Amino acid sequence: MTLVVAVEATALLLAACWYGYQLAIGSPVLSFWGAVFTLGLLLAFSAWLYAVGVYLYRGYRWTRAAALVAQLFVLTIGLPTLSGGLVLVGLAMLLPAVAAIVLLFHSTVISYASRTGRSTPAL
Repeated sequence: MTLVVAVEATALLLAACWYGYQLAIGSPVLSFWGAVFTLGLLLAFSAWLYAVGVYLYRGYRWTRAAALVAQLFVLTIGLPTLSGGLVLVGLAMLLPAVAAIVLLFHSTVISYASRTGRSTPAL
């Protein structure tokens, strides 16, 4: 499960690098600052997925919900991509997302990801 999330985060980071490269070489965009904002979102989402992967590997409970939300976002983008005619790109998004959702509800992942954090007092 952690491997799927890490691969998705790496793919997203590579997409952000490609997007940033295209922005740097002067590819036409409608709004430069909109493109910079999109690049920032890609980088932030990639960092978030890496963090989810690390803490999922450590067995924290909250990571299952975070990974599920990430997979639902991927499904939201992957289904229109697939139906829009980009079959390989759509499948490359959908297959890992579906596999991750199935694994998130597997009993071994549920039992492994059961840590809640430290029990030290706040004050």
